[in-house]
Amino acid sequence: MNLKQLSEHLGLSQTTVSRALNGYPEVSDATRKKVLTAARLNNYSPNTRAKGLATGRAWAIGHIIPISTKHEMVNPIFGDFIAGAGESYAAAGFDMTLRLAEDDHIETLYREMAAKRNVDGILVQGPAMDDERVHILQDLGMPFAVHGRASSATTAYNWLDVNNSRAFERATNFLLDLGHQRIALINGLEHMDFAYRRRGGYETALSARGLAIDPQIMRAHEMTERYGYTSTRDMLSQPNAPTAFLVSSIIVAIGVRRAIEEAGLKMGQDISVITHDDDISYFRNGEEIPLFTATHSSVREAGRILAQILIDQITNPTAPPVHRLLEAQLMVGQSTGPAPGRT
Repeated sequence: MNLKQLSEHLGLSQTTVSRALNGYPEVSDATRKKVLTAARLNNYSPNTRAKGLATGRAWAIGHIIPISTKHEMVNPIFGDFIAGAGESYAAAGFDMTLRLAEDDHIETLYREMAAKRNVDGILVQGPAMDDERVHILQDLGMPFAVHGRASSATTAYNWLDVNNSRAFERATNFLLDLGHQRIALINGLEHMDFAYRRRGGYETALSARGLAIDPQIMRAHEMTERYGYTSTRDMLSQPNAPTAFLVSSIIVAIGVRRAIEEAGLKMGQDISVITHDDDISYFRNGEEIPLFTATHSSVREAGRILAQILIDQITNPTAPPVHRLLEAQLMVGQSTGPAPGRT
């Protein structure tokens, strides 16, 4: 069905139908609802190019994906986030534009997008502590929103983040309450803001109990299964090995579990493990009873919420920046228990 046929079906002019579909304020709510319902029932989707000409928008959101391996964006967590964002885009009539770029070409792409006006906004993922992308986009005056925070940025911008410091402080305290004194941290890259905050929460909990921070049982790297495996294998071979591991991703935790079992130990009995980011579509954390104790947060839901924040900013550009801090839930699973020798 095209616009003319939809208009004839409704008994309205093509201009009225077009304005209703494109959100013009002079169309009454009743008419807009009638048009949108008919469009949905008849599988009508307005031509994006024509829609853009009518509204002055591109009706697209841009994502630039760094090719470098120095970013925590090359794993299933990224896919889940994109899926959630896509749900909000589709509901609001926006397309998603994905571009790949080397780290030193990202600014060029942003400037190209701004000049061509082929996107209405940019969604930024994986911010570093001092992330130049925030400054670039602010200079360009382009609407954007960040998944996470860039701690060194001094100006306000849209962001959504998980309270990483609180999540890891709480997880560390949970292990300390179980009697564990040697708690290893297997973290992400610590120039990334989320990993920096997670380490801070871990260290805060240890220091509050009078325990020393031991670099020998702390690791920071790209979050892969093999990284979890090799880090755990190496730390378990130390004379004063950890009895518990706090891990930044369920992908890494799978490698941790492999190393524990290879050492002839039992997870949840000999060694305790707590992971973060356990709610991923293709890495389910058990069924009714979680396999891993986890600081639980939905990456897909974060994508959905942040995309809506950006869409709202595009729709109302004078609105103040939105800051949204989500709290992770500590979900107790089978991977934690009292420290060996303590019941």
